[in-house]
Amino acid sequence: MKLLLKLIIVCLFGYMLVAPWLTDSEKQAESKDKTTQVKKVVVEKPLHNVKLPDFAKIRDVKARKKAFFDLLKPHVIAENKRILKQREKIDLALTELELGFAVPDAQIKPLKKILVEYKLDDTVNEENLTRALRRVDMIPRAMVLTQAANESGWGTSRFARIGLNFFGLWCFKEGCGMVPNKRNEGRSHEVAAFKTLEQSVRAYFRNINTHPAYQQLRDLRQSNRYDEQIILAEKLLNGLGSYSERGQAYIDELNHMLMTNQRYFGE
Repeated sequence: MKLLLKLIIVCLFGYMLVAPWLTDSEKQAESKDKTTQVKKVVVEKPLHNVKLPDFAKIRDVKARKKAFFDLLKPHVIAENKRILKQREKIDLALTELELGFAVPDAQIKPLKKILVEYKLDDTVNEENLTRALRRVDMIPRAMVLTQAANESGWGTSRFARIGLNFFGLWCFKEGCGMVPNKRNEGRSHEVAAFKTLEQSVRAYFRNINTHPAYQQLRDLRQSNRYDEQIILAEKLLNGLGSYSERGQAYIDELNHMLMTNQRYFGE
């Protein structure tokens, strides 16, 4: 009995010595679990229902580029066709006015709608229609696709994946898009989000065709028209100095991308 009693006393004494260490170890384990939980990555859900290729997982560069351009190309082609039809309506009405005829009533409403879309006064007269021709015009497919690739990191950017914004377009109403993770203090802009690829592409065209920052680009395009030249992407890229804070370096990068990806721009 004495031996058993001594054994019990020794065990109790030993437990008293190691108990604090056991408690600390448990606390450290709990703390580690909490830290692990905090570090869990929150997956941001897309703001659209479009099924996009997972471009980041396409390891073959040529296959990734083809998949990217094949995704956007039909929408770029469709938007250019839409714009050229609008331009035909303006040309027809302008010709009628120049010949001294009144524009038929059936043409007035569609023309007003076009003028408003391009941020012009909706009065249908020679002056407004002439101004409209500088804005209502195509943008070379190669230029659109090159900028999309550059601005979206070949479709891998957060803004492209979550909001179908392949062009880095901003918006300025709260909740209009996605808040940039590195937005400077005091800034309120968001990166626009779209529900469809058609909306995304159309917003880009509208930005280029109406924003004062791209007046030089539109002048270059109009000059091409007067000279009966083909509107070339490499010429219009020179009017994109305001698209990025990088200025000429941005234009040079786009030109390089344009040259190295020619094979992908065809029909």
